[in-house]
Amino acid sequence: MSEEKKNPNEYSADNIQVLEGLEAVRKRPAMYIGDISTKGLHHLVYEVVDNSIDEALAGHCQNIEVRIHKDNAISVNDDGRGIPVDLHEKEQKSALEVVMTVLHAGGKFDKDSYKVSGGLHGVGVSCVNALSKQLIATIHREGIMYRQEYAEGKPVTEVEEVGTTDRSGTHIYFKPDDSIFIVSEYSFDVLSNRLRDLAFLNKGIRLVLIDERLDENGQQNEKEFLSENGLLDFLVYLDSTREKLIEEPISFEGERNGIPIEIAMQYNTSFSENVHTFVNNISTIEGGTHLAGFRRGLTRTLKSYAEKSGMLSKLKFDISGDDFREGLTAIISVKVAEPQFEGQTKTKLGNNEVMGVVDQVISENLNYYLEEHPKEARIIVNKVILAATARHAARKARELVQRKNVLTGSGLPGKLADCSSKDPADSEIFLVEGDSAGGTAKQGRDRKFQAILPLRGKILNVEKAMAHKIFESEEIKNMFTALGVTIGTEEDTKELNMAKLRYHKVVIMTDADVDGSHIATLILTFFFRYMKPMIENGYIYIATPPLYLLRKGQKEVYAWDDNQRDQIINEFKGPDGNEKGIHIQRYKGLGEMNAEQLWSTTMNPETRTLRQVTIDSSAEADRIFSMLMGDDVPPRREFIEQNAKYAKIDV
Repeated sequence: MSEEKKNPNEYSADNIQVLEGLEAVRKRPAMYIGDISTKGLHHLVYEVVDNSIDEALAGHCQNIEVRIHKDNAISVNDDGRGIPVDLHEKEQKSALEVVMTVLHAGGKFDKDSYKVSGGLHGVGVSCVNALSKQLIATIHREGIMYRQEYAEGKPVTEVEEVGTTDRSGTHIYFKPDDSIFIVSEYSFDVLSNRLRDLAFLNKGIRLVLIDERLDENGQQNEKEFLSENGLLDFLVYLDSTREKLIEEPISFEGERNGIPIEIAMQYNTSFSENVHTFVNNISTIEGGTHLAGFRRGLTRTLKSYAEKSGMLSKLKFDISGDDFREGLTAIISVKVAEPQFEGQTKTKLGNNEVMGVVDQVISENLNYYLEEHPKEARIIVNKVILAATARHAARKARELVQRKNVLTGSGLPGKLADCSSKDPADSEIFLVEGDSAGGTAKQGRDRKFQAILPLRGKILNVEKAMAHKIFESEEIKNMFTALGVTIGTEEDTKELNMAKLRYHKVVIMTDADVDGSHIATLILTFFFRYMKPMIENGYIYIATPPLYLLRKGQKEVYAWDDNQRDQIINEFKGPDGNEKGIHIQRYKGLGEMNAEQLWSTTMNPETRTLRQVTIDSSAEADRIFSMLMGDDVPPRREFIEQNAKYAKIDV
């Protein structure tokens, strides 16, 4: 008897394949979702949304709604086919229950159901179920509405028919387990950034985010994302605060060997390269074979055109690959049936076949563009020549900074008060605003493991400076030599070499005022543009000095914000409401604290609060830094007005 051929559009219990069980998820949640803090909490939402996106990629879903409920529960609703509910032959239970209770069970493991699928760790909705206090799955399928409820990953009801329906789709409601997660509040901004990216990466799909928690004006927050032009819209969004070099962006789509590829790119007048890569909607922040293919094809095609045109004939030194990408913003999105990612975090694509196909697509399309647009081509090549000239000048400035071996102690900045530990894992350095605060920090620190580098005034804004100017800046030179890192190798690239990094905690410590915030932003811009791996490896922190010292009698209490201040005042008042004898000191700068106060509030590992700098979305971080530190004033003003926290300061 011949085997019956599967209908590729059929989606039933037979499509659900079981790989392994759920046992370890509640015991070791961080292995599956990254961590049990803010990142992991939001990751639960991404896993459920990714299932709906997979339905959309398969052509069966157009609308996805995410709702944050008042109690920080989440519901995700789509108009896809609905998870199958019929009997799964191997497991002898409903396919819905299999999907919800068995790790790595789902249609995405069956090629007949989904050609490509996303999901950061591929753990699926079963992992979300395991880490939820309560989860309710409601399925609209073939005219019937089904429902099943779970607690801590286990079903507490059977799959029940609860009514009829004239639509299809899946509705997942879940309440994260607060005995597992150390945070419970969802961020509207974090979720909206993720949904915005998904809308750009999947044109024509409508995503809605609704926040039922009322804001200070008693209103619900709601955003809708729908992109008709996909990556082109994404590029316009990211580059909106930069000055364009050519008027119209370059974009093209292609498919090679069954791998769909989309690329959008735009040259601007900035000095940084901003290339963002995605595989099956996953942001691959470490790049991989698709990025390597893009760079190779771009460099070869542009170099060939520049040489043929004779524009490189007067150049007395070689052009490097970096020169072709200075001032370039690009987005690369590929869809791969069986992506191979390097490492548990899945941020680097390893499929070798992808490199060649991306190289082909960029080479063919860019070559055609350059031939058809000679005016724009000349502008791009002139930008490349300018970048090469600046890099040549920067090399000399950089060699001056990096010529001495920092591990021997020679060549370290005179202002640096180093620590005695030589183990980077145990050592930390404070980048302190101003000599006065730097002096106080030097007195208050623990010399064994804490180093202090005072920075004078506002450092150079690297967003608007050419590379050689950056290496001529005294404060930036001091940071390079103190940290022990170098930029550039024998190939003269802009890659950061952290082999001799001297501290694994770099703490930015500035005043808690507008100037302090500006200085912190300038330093962060420098790290993001020139030392991004330092942020990605979790080495950059921001100190949080207190805003107030409140005294009553012999009692002294610090407050880090206005709410804490008011709470302490009420405690000092007591039941009789007597404010007499309460003294409030507002710290306008770090220098107003003595060494002991600075140590106990801001530097002592036992009592301090450090905020680790992380990159939730590389593309969004790129846009924010460009907007805050670039030339375009109106978007910056609007951002500040929307995000400013107005302090009540006694004049």
